[in-house]
Amino acid sequence: MSNLLARTGRDRQRYDNNFRLVSGCIPYRVVKDEDDSSVDFENKLQVLMVSSPNRHDLVFPKGGWEDDETVLEAASREAMEEAGVKGILREEPLGVWEFRSKSSSAEPDCCLGGCKGYMFSLEVTEELATWPEHENRERRWLNVKEALELCRYEWMQCALEEFLRVMAEDGRGKEETLAASSLSNREERQIGSSTNGTEITNLCTAEMALAGNILDNRVGYEICCCCVLHYWLSSASIAGSVLR
Repeated sequence: MSNLLARTGRDRQRYDNNFRLVSGCIPYRVVKDEDDSSVDFENKLQVLMVSSPNRHDLVFPKGGWEDDETVLEAASREAMEEAGVKGILREEPLGVWEFRSKSSSAEPDCCLGGCKGYMFSLEVTEELATWPEHENRERRWLNVKEALELCRYEWMQCALEEFLRVMAEDGRGKEETLAASSLSNREERQIGSSTNGTEITNLCTAEMALAGNILDNRVGYEICCCCVLHYWLSSASIAGSVLR
């Protein structure tokens, strides 16, 4: 049994112009493949759906947004209560959809069942073994295509399509960032190689100038020859060290 309890009742339910406000999310994970190049991005994504009591079709976690929480807190709470998952919630909503509740006949105070739903994406980092509604709900990891086919509500299908678009854009952005970083590293290595060559040339030129000054001062032919030989050997040693 879970130590946590699901909220019930609508005493704290938020409304907007007689629309019941709802918050939910699409829990997801990215499947790691040994050969990432062989699998397209859409098939690497899996989303988590839950069953409804006494029904076989599937939905994403969602429920009433209450007046003692933010819309983000409501989405995270519903994910934990209905699907038993926690994770990182993207703060920007996938969108806001107006829909009519299937139980509208039992909700005369809700504008004949009219609801406004905020949907977010949730990167799952933890799956609970038990959760508040685990006795009434089953959870299933599905690829996007399967989820579109099994999703009960049309507005949730629209949210899933928007989720896929956002994730694809994120994937392209990460690829572009990695490509730019790789190009920058190559340019830095090329600049470093060019700098090393310049340092060697400047070093040899300086040693030659110093040897020339010694000769100009005519401090003895034999001494000068020894000095020149010494400086040339030093230059060769330093240059070899830089190249290594």
